[in-house]
Amino acid sequence: MGSQEVLGQAARLASSGLLLQVLFRLITFVLNAFILRFLSKEIVGVVNVRLTLLYSTTLFLAREAFRRACLSGGTQRDWSQTLNLLWLTVPLGVFWSLFLGWIWLQLLEVPDPNVVPHYATGVVLFGLSAVVELLGEPFWVLAQAHMFVKLKLFYATVLVLCYVIYFTKLLVSPESTKLQTLPVSRIRDLLPNITRNRAFINWKEAKLTWSFFKQSFLKQILTEGERYVMTFLNVLNFGDQGVYDIVNNLGSLVARLIFQPIEESFYIFFAKVLEREKDATLQKQEDVAVAAAVLESLLKLALLAGLTITVFGFAYSQLALDIYGGAMLSSGYGPVLLRSYCLYVLLLAINGVTECFTFAAMSKEEVDRYNFVMLALSSSFLVLSYLLTRWCGSVGFILANCFNMGIRITQSLCFIHRYYRRSLHRPLAGLHLSPVLLGTFALSGGVTAVSEVLLCCEQGWPARLAHTAVGAFCLGATLGTAFLTETKLIHFLRTQLGVPRRTDKMM
Repeated sequence: MGSQEVLGQAARLASSGLLLQVLFRLITFVLNAFILRFLSKEIVGVVNVRLTLLYSTTLFLAREAFRRACLSGGTQRDWSQTLNLLWLTVPLGVFWSLFLGWIWLQLLEVPDPNVVPHYATGVVLFGLSAVVELLGEPFWVLAQAHMFVKLKLFYATVLVLCYVIYFTKLLVSPESTKLQTLPVSRIRDLLPNITRNRAFINWKEAKLTWSFFKQSFLKQILTEGERYVMTFLNVLNFGDQGVYDIVNNLGSLVARLIFQPIEESFYIFFAKVLEREKDATLQKQEDVAVAAAVLESLLKLALLAGLTITVFGFAYSQLALDIYGGAMLSSGYGPVLLRSYCLYVLLLAINGVTECFTFAAMSKEEVDRYNFVMLALSSSFLVLSYLLTRWCGSVGFILANCFNMGIRITQSLCFIHRYYRRSLHRPLAGLHLSPVLLGTFALSGGVTAVSEVLLCCEQGWPARLAHTAVGAFCLGATLGTAFLTETKLIHFLRTQLGVPRRTDKMM
């Protein structure tokens, strides 16, 4: 499969994932806006912070390293060994859910049952849901490795059943003979398989998995660090945790909708196009050039999206919180939290793209060395989060995240610079914007800031609508300027994120 074909499939995978993410997130967004008017801050804090942390930690420790390692190789491999390795995520998930569930029930502070009832039941159900979701891991990796774009389905049990049904029908259909790269011929081949003439698993992948596990463990601390600090150090009460989590979810909504599908899909693209153990000058130059062009466009896209969220988020944070959750969110420190988070989203967008390339191109030795950097970042983040939270409350978590995200971006930019320094390609040019566009961003930020002072948010709905109209006009002007000045990015979006061709029906 050529690099251009892989690029097209990765782009369509990102676009289809984006559409489903938007659909599911909008449903969740509407439901949360409704529920927040009937639940206490304490219940929101326990469920959204503590129980969700249990669920995400179990999944992350059990599968993240396996995903990265098993998606790094090509489709031409002994897939029975790879699938055997992937099934190990299920017993690992059982272990982590039991171990972490015991900690959540026995070592952490148990909420007042009169305020937060059925806490123990919630711990059991969240841990069980994580284990059920892991049953679909071999199907997920196989589908991602072969870029089945339309196979982006439901959740937990439904997700597993959908994968089984899809592959069962695919393997018995006449069209399955056309998929020469598919490594299985029947659904039983996806189950663990013991043979005498070869090893049970691919030990090279297993060692790479262990390297990614150490890195994933440290990355999890950075990703969910504030939840760990809140859960284990009790720096905020359950009510304040609830408000912080709501603002955090609202602030990261666009990041999850746009950046996460792009990062997941193009990690697969970079992992397939580039070879880990070779320098850029020793690889097929066509593939290196395509990877550089894609990375440049993705960096430009992330920078523009992040700047847009940052600039317009400052002036519309209070209005958004008032519409979403009422006075519980818009009064107090909620708007300050969301404004701070808008700056963090900018760094989050850039980091997602840079690490997407970095982790796909690093060799095993470089991954191991990077783990030491992640260890230092994890330790500094926990200490910094605790100190800043004691000093300035919940905003301290966001400031600590910004600090560590900046260091991670710097590490990735240095790796990308070293990777391409001997070639003619300069993908980091994607971080440069035209002066005209930068001026438009600055002018829009100033106009919307004045509009917020004059029109929002105590003057009633007519003034709020006027403030919204000002923002819409400035946003349109900014996007129009970007369309005229960033022609290379517009061409990339048109050619790679367009309508799928008819030849992709099975994908």
